[in-house]
Amino acid sequence: MNKASSTNKSDPKTKNKSKSKKRKKGRIFRNILLSLFFIALTLLVVAGGYAYAIIKSAPDLDVNSVLNLSQPSTLYDNDGNVIDTVHSDEERRIIPFKDMPDNLKNAYVSIEDERFYEHSGIDVKRILGSVLIDVKNKVSGKSGLHGGSTLTQQLLKNTILTNEVSINRKIKEAYLATRLEKLLSKDQILEAYLNTIPLGGKIYGVEAASMYFFGKPAKELNLIQCSYIAGLTQAPSYYSAYNPTMQKDPTPYLNRTKTVVTKMKDLGKISQADYDQAIKDIDAKKFEFKTQTISYKLNYEWFSNPVISQVKKDLKEQLKLSDDEVSKLIANGGLKIYTTMDKKLQDYTQSVLDDRSNFNVGNPEVLDENGIPKLQAAAVIMDYHTGEVKAMVGGRKEPKAANSLNRAYNVLKPIGSSTKPLTVYGPGIDMKLITPATGINDAPIPKEIGMKYATSDGPYDPHNQSRNDYSGLISIREGLRYSKNIVAVLTEDKIGIKNGIAYGEKFGLKYNSESKTSIAAVALGQFNNNPSDPDGGNPYKMAAAYGTFGNNGTYTEGILYTQVKDATGKVLLDNKPETRSVLSPQASYITYDLLKEPVEHYTASHAKWGSMPVAGKTGTTTENKDLWFAGLTPYLSAAIWVGYDVPTEIKGESGAVVTPIWGKIMEKAHEGLADKEIPVPSGIKKMALCSLSGKIPTDLCSKDPRGSKVVEDWVIDGAEPTETCDVHVSAKVNKLNNKLATDNTPKELIEERVFIKKPWNTDNSYVKDAQYTLPTEQDDYTVPPTKSPTTGVPVQGNQPANNNDSNVDLDGNETNNTGKPKNN
Repeated sequence: MNKASSTNKSDPKTKNKSKSKKRKKGRIFRNILLSLFFIALTLLVVAGGYAYAIIKSAPDLDVNSVLNLSQPSTLYDNDGNVIDTVHSDEERRIIPFKDMPDNLKNAYVSIEDERFYEHSGIDVKRILGSVLIDVKNKVSGKSGLHGGSTLTQQLLKNTILTNEVSINRKIKEAYLATRLEKLLSKDQILEAYLNTIPLGGKIYGVEAASMYFFGKPAKELNLIQCSYIAGLTQAPSYYSAYNPTMQKDPTPYLNRTKTVVTKMKDLGKISQADYDQAIKDIDAKKFEFKTQTISYKLNYEWFSNPVISQVKKDLKEQLKLSDDEVSKLIANGGLKIYTTMDKKLQDYTQSVLDDRSNFNVGNPEVLDENGIPKLQAAAVIMDYHTGEVKAMVGGRKEPKAANSLNRAYNVLKPIGSSTKPLTVYGPGIDMKLITPATGINDAPIPKEIGMKYATSDGPYDPHNQSRNDYSGLISIREGLRYSKNIVAVLTEDKIGIKNGIAYGEKFGLKYNSESKTSIAAVALGQFNNNPSDPDGGNPYKMAAAYGTFGNNGTYTEGILYTQVKDATGKVLLDNKPETRSVLSPQASYITYDLLKEPVEHYTASHAKWGSMPVAGKTGTTTENKDLWFAGLTPYLSAAIWVGYDVPTEIKGESGAVVTPIWGKIMEKAHEGLADKEIPVPSGIKKMALCSLSGKIPTDLCSKDPRGSKVVEDWVIDGAEPTETCDVHVSAKVNKLNNKLATDNTPKELIEERVFIKKPWNTDNSYVKDAQYTLPTEQDDYTVPPTKSPTTGVPVQGNQPANNNDSNVDLDGNETNNTGKPKNN
């Protein structure tokens, strides 16, 4: 048996079978290895291609975006001085590397990226450790990707990348990190990182965190304070000392701070003695937390907030940015916004409006719960040639809160009679329907006109400021001078209410649906002003509107900034005002000339100073609830409103209250400017006109019983009147009763007089020109009966006496033989 067995083992056939099996196993193993190799190679190629595709889609590496992103925008005045810094949703304060204490830099490097100064943007050792953790998490079903990011990668995530947790972002981050390390020094990277790191809520960067937690700049932080801020980075909200949970039990942030200090010691960043002292201080809770209150109020709320509003609008429209992109750019883009504000004039205007002694009103000074006066005012001064607003004050006293009510820019109010040049007289002259000499009957309007504008209360029945103050037939020039409401209403009726609204809208006024059907709104500025649909004007709109009269009829939109640059100095916006033609140059100048009337001859005289030409118009709304003055000089235009936020009667008149304030502010604004006049445009001339008809005068016009009514006034070329005056007429009347003479009127009583013929007459004797109006009654005078001196027989009236010895005069009075009445 043993031999046989031995023989079998040594049998060649058996040996061959064994070798064959081994070779077969070897081939299978090699095939498996080759397959695994090719699979791995394929995966590597696919992964490489995938990574390459991701890298190709990575954003361009703009170093400036990394260094300059998340800086607040700054506003400058027209001399280039900083006036405001725009606060954003992110509280961030950029500081240079030299102002960051070494303990703070070392704390961050120690706890966040200990090989920061050795690697080239990515830390391979750290990445491999993170990959191992991620693989274990995948196997165990846990989600998320972990660690491995260097400070360089984190900087990119905080600036040009997103917080997305994905392999895509990790690959882009790693690729861009290696590129960034070639462009910036380690200190530059660390400086940018420490200025952009999110540290809880709105707090970004170590300087903002230092102010928030310790109430002092980062350069003053001690070791444990530096370690605390560095430790926050892992979980800012959780480790915040202001977190209610941490206030109950501070152990987590105490231990986290100890971890940072320990890491610093292990890496040789601090000595053993420093470490020991730090641990004692941490255990004793010597952090000295003391937050600094952050105010989001701007220094110049009234001006800066409207500037930001205009810049946002223009960034959106011109750069095609979304609302979110615009907000982030304003808040964090480090924009440099150059405003039009004259800081000295802004401050002076505010001081004038704040001073109660400048307000000639009978109302007592009442303050609200915040110490702000309830009697309010707002003002805007602008250069109407360029559109640049020089000053804008939205209320008396600086607001105590951010985004306070800006009455100069955001609020709309009825504008009273200051609308008349905008919607009545300017348009009428522009349409060549009136001239300054056109006569309008200032008397209670006829019922047929009142019915055209009837309301549920009956026919429209306007009156002047003093109810019975009617002048009768007067010129447009006088009507504007004395702010006659009847003249404005009848002129508006003449040009058409729709035309008045069209002009008003071109001047920047707003009309709601109710006001568009109201002649009182269009002609007299009594806007509906429904709280749910406010309309009217404000000082910003009115200053621009009145500037049109000095600018050849061209309306120039008020601009609040001239240029916007990004953090690198690149110009993003170069602001030019929008303009539109509202009036012809000729109509514009004539209206400007008319606007001198209230200043030079009526209640707006306080608006004038020195010999500088001033033109403008007061405005008073119903029950004296809003007082206005809007006007211009050859240089600037300005508008001022005085009133209450909740409409309340003001005990004072516009001429006495607003115009002195306007004059005081504008005198300051014109310091150093020489007196000059707005040039007369071509296409107009002065000619002799009758001031009651606006037509070519006749001899009768100069014989008006009140004095000559022939004036030299402006007309537009081609619109000269061709008809002669038909207002002044002559008529024979009985001089005793002023009735039209008849054939029965004694010749010795007939007198030819000059009268005015009005479009309608009124029975109201208080109309001042009633006695000069052409009579309509025929003379019915009868001579009283007398007795013949010879016969004693009564002689009937109108019969001539037989001799010249009558002792009764023509009025029936007994006389002496001398012809003088007796003293009865």
